[in-house]
Amino acid sequence: MLKCNDIKAIVIATPAVTHYELVKQSFKAGKDVFVEKPLALTVREGEEIVKLANNENRILMVGHILQYHPAVIKLKELISSGELGRIQYIYSNRLNIGKLRTEENILWGFAPHDISVILMLLNEEPINVSSFGGDYLSKGAHFRQLDTPL
Repeated sequence: MLKCNDIKAIVIATPAVTHYELVKQSFKAGKDVFVEKPLALTVREGEEIVKLANNENRILMVGHILQYHPAVIKLKELISSGELGRIQYIYSNRLNIGKLRTEENILWGFAPHDISVILMLLNEEPINVSSFGGDYLSKGAHFRQLDTPL
């Protein structure tokens, strides 16, 4: 695919640990990329991919599909119109563990959806973020507790 000139764009829907390398290879081959979330597993890798997309003049789209859900679009309209007033606080809680995955944890599997929707709805950056996770089902899963101003 990387060598075929007829292919202009590539979809990357692989385990998260492969996204960084596959996106880089695709850009270097002159392809636009749609990549499932998360874009990368570290800030450094994510920033490098975004910089590479800009330098190579490539389209980069991350699969934050909930932004296109009709209910989320309607909520965005209500917030943007002012009908709901100024949003001061948003709380997200995942109550269903969904499919058990060993290649990633809940942080990479679900949190990107919530975060992308919240950022899209409010069109502003948060002042403070708190999170907490535990390795209840997959012992040794890495979670970092976060409670910090941004």
